[in-house]
Amino acid sequence: MENSLLLAQTFSGGGSLLLTGIVVLACFIGAIIVLNFGMIYIRALFSGAKVTFTELIALKLRSVPVGLIVDTRITAVKSGIPITIDDLSTHYLAGGNIEAVVQALIAAKKAGIHLDFDRSCAIDLATKGTGKTVLEAVKTSVNPKVIDCPAASSGKVTIDAVAKDGIAVKVKARVTVRTNLDRFVGGATEETIIARVGEGIVTTIGSSESYKAVLENPDRISKTVLEKGLDSGTAFEILSIDIADVDVGENVGAKLQAEQAEANKLIAQAQAEVRRAAAVATEQEMVARVSEMRARVVEAEAQVPLAMAEAFRNGNLGVMDYYKMKNMQADTGMRESIATAGATPQVKS
Repeated sequence: MENSLLLAQTFSGGGSLLLTGIVVLACFIGAIIVLNFGMIYIRALFSGAKVTFTELIALKLRSVPVGLIVDTRITAVKSGIPITIDDLSTHYLAGGNIEAVVQALIAAKKAGIHLDFDRSCAIDLATKGTGKTVLEAVKTSVNPKVIDCPAASSGKVTIDAVAKDGIAVKVKARVTVRTNLDRFVGGATEETIIARVGEGIVTTIGSSESYKAVLENPDRISKTVLEKGLDSGTAFEILSIDIADVDVGENVGAKLQAEQAEANKLIAQAQAEVRRAAAVATEQEMVARVSEMRARVVEAEAQVPLAMAEAFRNGNLGVMDYYKMKNMQADTGMRESIATAGATPQVKS
């Protein structure tokens, strides 16, 4: 019996010690939590954006900056935007800029633009790495921006197009756009707007009968381009297209005709050269044929003495016949000499 009482006292003392240790440990942990998150908790509490210590500990365990999340939520709640700690931490872990998202929501609310948190996060992630932010997108939606066409980065000052009369017209336009938040994610960028406007300007000028028509009514360009609905599928809404400058360029039609005439002349010269070379070749061929005929004549004349000698040997030609032939040759030669000497020389012009 005494042993049982002693054992009970022992367990009772050990249980008290264990309970005391647990209480001390809990106090120690509570002190650490208060030291780490006390000021943040108080700041959130007095700002009307109350958070729990459980949420703060969860943020710490997920390696999320607690102060940034809480301060951002305080800013949102003070502006009347209900956002939870989980919403902010999730977007932060996704690589988003929570401060820009909250600022964009505040700017949209003050401007009367409907923009929810999910859409703002999607725009923020879409602009990541582009050098732009969701806040800039909202500001552009409130305050439209002006885009130069052509862009300064292209290295061109004007857009050049040719009217039907062959005269070039140089145009510089300014496009006023504002962000379409509903189409911002997945929509085409400013480069597409510039390219489409440039294409519309070239088409409008190219369909004009004369450059004078373009100079007389430059607003015809903006009206025609606006009617094409160039902002479809883009992240912007085109408000206006203004022609800032119109100038007359060179006479492209005349230049092309002159180049075509020069090309035709070169072709004709080449064809004439071909014909001349063919004529020279034919002439040389005729000269060669003449020389060949002369050679044949000389060859035939060389056969005459051989034939005469053969006639002498065969007795078909006598000595008197031979002398008579020589006399005829001498008489013919004399007559040719007299005729040549008496002929009047012709003067070449």
